[in-house]
Amino acid sequence: MNDRRAFINAIAGVTPDHDVHQLFIDWAEGQVDDPRLRKLFMRMAERSGIEHRWSVLPPAPGNLPHNAPGGFYHGPSPATSTRMQCYAEEAPKLALGAIAKLRAQADLDGVTHLVVASCTGFVAPGIDQIIAREIGLPDVERTLVGFMGCYAAVCALRTAHHIVRSDPEARVLVVTVELCTLHLQETQQLESLLAMLQFSDGAAAALVTAEPGGFEMSHLFSAALEDSAGLIQWTIGDTGFEMTLSGEVPARIQHALEKEETRARLYNGWVAEAVDSWAVHAGGRSILDAVERGLELPQGALFASRDVLASQGNMSSATLMFVLAMLMEQPDTRRGVAIAFGPGLAAEGFHFERAA
Repeated sequence: MNDRRAFINAIAGVTPDHDVHQLFIDWAEGQVDDPRLRKLFMRMAERSGIEHRWSVLPPAPGNLPHNAPGGFYHGPSPATSTRMQCYAEEAPKLALGAIAKLRAQADLDGVTHLVVASCTGFVAPGIDQIIAREIGLPDVERTLVGFMGCYAAVCALRTAHHIVRSDPEARVLVVTVELCTLHLQETQQLESLLAMLQFSDGAAAALVTAEPGGFEMSHLFSAALEDSAGLIQWTIGDTGFEMTLSGEVPARIQHALEKEETRARLYNGWVAEAVDSWAVHAGGRSILDAVERGLELPQGALFASRDVLASQGNMSSATLMFVLAMLMEQPDTRRGVAIAFGPGLAAEGFHFERAA
């Protein structure tokens, strides 16, 4: 069984139509009363490395921020139930858009398993059931990866990897879909505003089979940093899901990656010089800088992650799929490492190698 292989044959990602990055900055600037903190926020926004972020929520009339009259956030902060109603309506649509785009790249006939990752909403029947029904697979074997945060794409792909290696005839459709912009919170706390500045909506889909093509997955790994459980948290409140993203995270990641035992686990038998590509979850500019410094990577090594961050922002679990899709399109991508960080503080990842 050890010689059985699993390949990510194709990946596709989509975002909603509404670019809300500048709208959020306009809103957030108005949230902060302290001129010094307001100036600091604007400076950090300019340095974020983000140019566009997308939302299923249309702007208020007149292309105004979402707290203006007619916007989703106008008036009292929407209850979690209101946000979940929007999730139930919009998340399946976005996921189906990603599947349709994937279908243009790969034959999705004969899908045997569906693995869906999402942490920005809950609905029952589950989003996995909704997707399966809409694409005509009511009896497909389903797995839902929920509330794991930014590294959930790795967990979903790892599940597909194990399915395919267990059953070489399996054809696994992996879907990640996140509506992060449903969870805007009114606050004057700079750390919270900077965390919300990163997030965006997006969905991605991938086909994983035993048929050689695309990227072969191998050397899966998982690790949690000690004494870090409170650095990234995602809790359910009365007015949406509340994100805690500590400013300590980048330094902790860099420190961990500087350790020889961490690098040994990350490379897992590969020498550093053999890795020509890096698929790092684009959690923010400071996260990417920390990875680059911690692993002593050359300038430009994280180009795909930085490009995704600039054009889409942090779409939680969908982000890594976008990065992998970009690298799959690069003919010089031969051998790489995928890694994502999330609640815990934990890292999940795997090696990928282009099929011969």
